[in-house]
Amino acid sequence: MFRGINVISVEAKGRFAMPARYREQLEEETSHQLVMTIDTEERCLLLYPMAAWETIENKLAKLPSFDPAARRVQRLLIGHATELDFDGQGRLLIPQELRDYAGIEKKIVLLGQSNKFELWSEEVWQARRTTWIEEQGKGNLPEDLRSISL
Repeated sequence: MFRGINVISVEAKGRFAMPARYREQLEEETSHQLVMTIDTEERCLLLYPMAAWETIENKLAKLPSFDPAARRVQRLLIGHATELDFDGQGRLLIPQELRDYAGIEKKIVLLGQSNKFELWSEEVWQARRTTWIEEQGKGNLPEDLRSISL
């Protein structure tokens, strides 16, 4: 399970060092086999352990091919899916196409989301987080969330 937030520098070539606590967990669970793709709702990237990605990919492949919305999602998620491996120093290379999509340049926010990570441009993350906090203050919570006590 991945949780927490990390601000990480991205090298000029597009590599970033995965925090050691996640690397160790990924090694135990996945032998460092990862898949990165785009998020279709936000300008961020999604990073999955291979096993979690394969479950999603299998579900996507079963969507009806004559449904235009299903085909769009398949094209975007599977089409952008890229297998990644750690280099000898525990770094991952974000492909240029994916960096461009998410606006990633010098710093990323790596956000643990239980079964995956989200990677955000630091600037985009800060702007979206501010917007979400403001929206939450207006009472725009789904009914299911209103019953949870924190």
